[in-house]
Amino acid sequence: MNPNLINGIALAYLGDAIYEFHIREHLILKGLTKPNLLHKTATHFVSAKAQAYLFEQMSKENILTDVELATFKRGRNAKSHTTAKNTDPAIYKVSTGFEAVIGYLHLSGQKERIEALIDFCIQTIESKGE
Repeated sequence: MNPNLINGIALAYLGDAIYEFHIREHLILKGLTKPNLLHKTATHFVSAKAQAYLFEQMSKENILTDVELATFKRGRNAKSHTTAKNTDPAIYKVSTGFEAVIGYLHLSGQKERIEALIDFCIQTIESKGE
């Protein structure tokens, strides 16, 4: 299966799960084990607002490749039949693009790249103090 042929929404669907798994694992390995605290802390990393912020930081630091940027745009611009629940639709679209990148990298077997980007995300959020 060629991940370049998969629509942006499907990539984002997978990317959401992959990203959230890594964040949950990170938090548990840090010693957070109470479900309510885990959930509250995880939202600082996985909310649409947080993901849009993270994409903005990645853009400022120019760390995404041309292929990753093209994948982001595919996810961001894809027609979704769902609407943003608790955020601005523009922020939701950016977070969908962010998740599409993670999904694409997973399907293309780029595990080290996923880890590098997620490490960047974790460091960015934790240095922000949230």
